[in-house]
Amino acid sequence: MSLWRATATIGGFTAISRVAGFARDILMTSVLGAGMVADCFVVAFKLPNFFRRLFAEGAFNAAFVPLFTRRLTEDETGETARRFAEETQAVLLYVLLAFVGLVQAVMPWFMYVLAPGFGDDPPKFALAVELTRITFPYLLFISLVSLQGGILNACGRFAEVAGTPIILNLTMIAGMVWLIPAYPSGHVLAWAVTLGGLLQFLWLFGSLRRTGMGLRLRLPRLTSDVKRMLGLMAPAAMGAGAMQVNLMIDLVIASFLPAGSISYLFYADRINQLPIGVIGVAVGTALLPMLSRHVAAGQEEDAVASLNRAMEIGLFLTIPCAVASMVVPVPLIATLFERGQFGAADTASTAMTLAAFAAGLPAYILVKILTPGYFARHDTKSPVRYSMVCLAVNTLISLVVLWASMTGRLDSPFVGIAAATAISSWLNVGFLTRGLLRRSQFRPDARLRRRVPLMLLSSALMGAVLWCLARLLGPWSGAGIGNLYRAGALAILVAAGIAVFAVLSQATGALRLRELRGLTRGAPGS
Repeated sequence: MSLWRATATIGGFTAISRVAGFARDILMTSVLGAGMVADCFVVAFKLPNFFRRLFAEGAFNAAFVPLFTRRLTEDETGETARRFAEETQAVLLYVLLAFVGLVQAVMPWFMYVLAPGFGDDPPKFALAVELTRITFPYLLFISLVSLQGGILNACGRFAEVAGTPIILNLTMIAGMVWLIPAYPSGHVLAWAVTLGGLLQFLWLFGSLRRTGMGLRLRLPRLTSDVKRMLGLMAPAAMGAGAMQVNLMIDLVIASFLPAGSISYLFYADRINQLPIGVIGVAVGTALLPMLSRHVAAGQEEDAVASLNRAMEIGLFLTIPCAVASMVVPVPLIATLFERGQFGAADTASTAMTLAAFAAGLPAYILVKILTPGYFARHDTKSPVRYSMVCLAVNTLISLVVLWASMTGRLDSPFVGIAAATAISSWLNVGFLTRGLLRRSQFRPDARLRRRVPLMLLSSALMGAVLWCLARLLGPWSGAGIGNLYRAGALAILVAAGIAVFAVLSQATGALRLRELRGLTRGAPGS
C-alpha cells in the first residue's frame, strides 16, 4: 500500500472518529460547560490518555513496530513475529496491572502532582480524585489496544485500528444521552471512558484473530527480544511524547489559574487535534512501518524519498488548517460549543487559545513525521535529548505566563500557555530536522523545496479571503444567533476555504491533480 493510500485510509477513519468526537464534545460543553465538574473530568480524562500517548502509543510503537516488522520480513510464516508479540504482551500486561494498581492506591498524592492548584479547593480536589480513579483502568485496555494496533499496522491492516477511537466516542455519547441527568454527569462520562477502552480492546482482539495473528497468553519473561524493546522504549517515552509532556505541563500550571482555564485549553486542543489526528497521526502511523521496511532492506534512498513525500503530504494538508484556525477561530468555537452552560465569554477565551495552539499546528505534524526517521533506525535516544530542551523551554515560558497572570500583568494566561506549547514544538522540529540532515538520512529534494513556499502563499491568500468572508457573515454568526444560522455560516466558510485553497494550489503549482493521482497509485517513494 502506498504512503498516500495508507494515510488516506487512516485519515478517513480518523476523520469519522473526529466527527463523532465533536458530537461528543458538543454534548459535553452543553452538559458540563466550563466550570468545576468540567475541569475535574478533563483532568480525569487526560491522565490515562497522557500515559497512553506517552508510553503505549509513543514509546511502545517506536520500539515495537520496527522490531516486529523486521521479524515479519525475515520469517514469511509470521511465527517468529507472533512469538515476539506474545512475549511483549505478557510483560506489558504484568507491568500495566501493577502500575494501574499502584496509581489507584496513591491517587490523592498523585493529584497533588498532576493538578496541585486543586488542593486549595477540597470539593474540587475530591471530585478530581474520584473521577480519575474511575477512568484510570482505561490505560490498561488502551495500552493493549496499542499493541494490537501495532501488529495490525505492520501487517498492512490500517482500517480496523483507525476506526477504533470511534467506539470510545460512541460510548461516551450513549452515556450522556441515556444516563444524564439521572446520574451525575462527571461520573457518567468517567465510567463511559473505561467501558469504551474495554470495547476497543475486544474489537481489535477479534480483528487479530481474523487476520491470523491472534495472541495467546504467556507467562511474563524478559527474553532478549523483550529486553531490547524495553531498552529502546525507555528513551522513546520522552522522545515520542514531547508534545504530550508539554500538554501535561500546561495542565499542571493551568490548575493554578481561574476556573475554566483548563476547560478552555481542553476544548481548544480538541479542535486542534482534528488535523493532528487525521493528518499527523495518519502519516506517522503509515510512515513508520514503511521506513522500517526500507531500512531493513538497505533501501536508504527510498527511505529518504518516503520522508520527503510524507512531509509534502503533511504540510499541504496542515498549513491551510493552521491559517484558518488562526484567522476565523470564533465562528468555529461558537458553532460547535456555544450552547447550554457554555456562553459567549467562554467562546471568546477558547477561540484565542485555539489561535495560539494553531500557530504550532504544522510543527506538531512535522514532529510526528520526522520522529519515525529515528525510530525506524532503532535510535530512540536522539529525540529524547531534543525533547528535554523543548520541555525546559515550554516550562519556562509557561511559568513566566503564570507569574504574569498572578501579578495582574496578563488577562488571558491560558493563551500564553498554548503559545508556549507551539513555540516548543517548533523548536523540536528544528532539532529533529538538523539531526537527520547531519546523518544524511533526510535531504529535502527539489520538489519539496519548491512546493512549501507555494503552499504558504496559497494558504495566506486563502486566509485573507476567509477573513473578509467572516466579516460579511458576521451578522449570521454572532451572539444571539440561532445554531442553524451559525452552522450555515461556518459551512460557507469551510467550503470557501477548501475551494479557494484548491484553486490557488493548482494555480501556483503547490500540488497538481495529476501528481495526486500518482501518489495514490503508489509510485516510488510515495
